Amino acid sequence: MSKTRKVVMRSDAGRITTEEQETPAPKPGQLLIEVHASMVSPGTELGGMKRRRDNPGDGTQKRPFGYTNAGIVIGKEGDCDEFEIGNRVAGMGGGYALHATYACVPHNLCAKIPENVKYEEAASVHLTATALHAVQRGRIRIGENVVIAGLGMLGQLASQIAKTAGAYVIGLDKLPLRLKIAEKSGIARAINISETDPIPVAEEFTNGYGMDCGIIAFGGDATSAFQQIRAMLKIAPDTHRMGRIVIVGGASITHGFAAGLGNVDVISAARTGPGYHDEDYEHGADYPPVLVPWPTQRNLELSLRLISEGSVKLDHIITDIVPIDQASEACEKLIQTPNEALGVIFTMK
Repeated sequence: MSKTRKVVMRSDAGRITTEEQETPAPKPGQLLIEVHASMVSPGTELGGMKRRRDNPGDGTQKRPFGYTNAGIVIGKEGDCDEFEIGNRVAGMGGGYALHATYACVPHNLCAKIPENVKYEEAASVHLTATALHAVQRGRIRIGENVVIAGLGMLGQLASQIAKTAGAYVIGLDKLPLRLKIAEKSGIARAINISETDPIPVAEEFTNGYGMDCGIIAFGGDATSAFQQIRAMLKIAPDTHRMGRIVIVGGASITHGFAAGLGNVDVISAARTGPGYHDEDYEHGADYPPVLVPWPTQRNLELSLRLISEGSVKLDHIITDIVPIDQASEACEKLIQTPNEALGVIFTMK
């Protein structure tokens, strides 16, 4: 193991660099991972970069970033008995699963990678588990009609997982690249909302029944998307809309409730499920399975299983694989030309 590591840094002026740092030692309950691949989240990690550049402050503050990666366990500390040195693992967590050649990750935020899953695919684990939790929160069932607003990383993955659950899925976005990726990944319909009103499409798609559930999978002002999804939901004879809307992106929505919304369940899906940001859980404490059947680590394990079985496919979603030394250029592509890239992977060798 090298005494130093390469790590991708983000400044408060919105600039990205790759730098050398001392390799940290794992704390009790953590694995030391030699990282082979990490995945960038275009929304969560890069969504505010242009704003930072407009208001850079003094521009001197830097910090490492990244929250989903995959590699090999080369060390551990404390009670991490389910993992052995040499295990291939995917890890997650802000401040832990960094874009770095080495990372210390709490063992309950890690899961073993199936043999047939590549590191580049496994590096999506945090995003895949977040999408999985959103589908779980939406109580999506076989035969239901589901609309996904926003076909970024979360929307793409949620579309595939909802399809695996037995739903018929349509997706909404404005970027042609994302619509094309969704179609290649098997979504039933991908609609460019800058060109087509999706409401009559939903009417036709569901044979007049209406959508059962919608997922908002992007951040920022989502009021128009919320109104659009509401208008696509099924409608009762008393004129009230019915169904469920899950919000998984960091969206802001202004809308009236009660009669102004109808009998619609609005559901928030927070991250990867119970456990994430509970330091005791992350480092080894567990929740009673009978009360919490799907904590974060189990969602990570299922996410990797879905990738292994081919239910979640990353081949179309991953658009760029670049060495960590080219992180700045790859992130700039996502920031400046979002219609040219989506899933960006950093490799460490």
